[in-house]
Amino acid sequence: MRGPWSLLRGSLTGALIGVTINDRYASFVTVHGSSMLPTLECHPAKDRALVSRLCLDTRFGFSRGDVVLFRSPTDHRELMVKRLLALPGDWIQVPSAKEIRQVPEGHCWVEGDNADVSWDSRCYGPIPLGLMQGRVTHIVWPLNRIGRVERKMPEGRVMQR
Repeated sequence: MRGPWSLLRGSLTGALIGVTINDRYASFVTVHGSSMLPTLECHPAKDRALVSRLCLDTRFGFSRGDVVLFRSPTDHRELMVKRLLALPGDWIQVPSAKEIRQVPEGHCWVEGDNADVSWDSRCYGPIPLGLMQGRVTHIVWPLNRIGRVERKMPEGRVMQR
């Protein structure tokens, strides 16, 4: 009887370690949709990406230009991946509305790299930082796309506070 109990204990320990790592440090996400083309692809093979959760700690935080994972402000069960353009207090130029808006405290502004098909802050406004789930740091699948996800910003659209 010692064998099955040892296997069960080892399996439970491994599961607890896996859940802890997933909740606190890192996880994986599969990309759906084309709003982040060409940075992240969903065709023909869906990109799978590594998501770091260390940025949720205020010591590390988010930076402008990060690709981020967050819960949809309209359906909290849905996870979305977009580029973070502006942080609280920043001013952002919204080209489609021909206006400049200030991002309120506790919020950020996100947009997809493929603006023509992206449902993002241009549609639903600034999103609460409390919906953030992490920073997308690397593409880990498919093999021909493995690499770091670059931080980049559109020029002339954000005025930092």
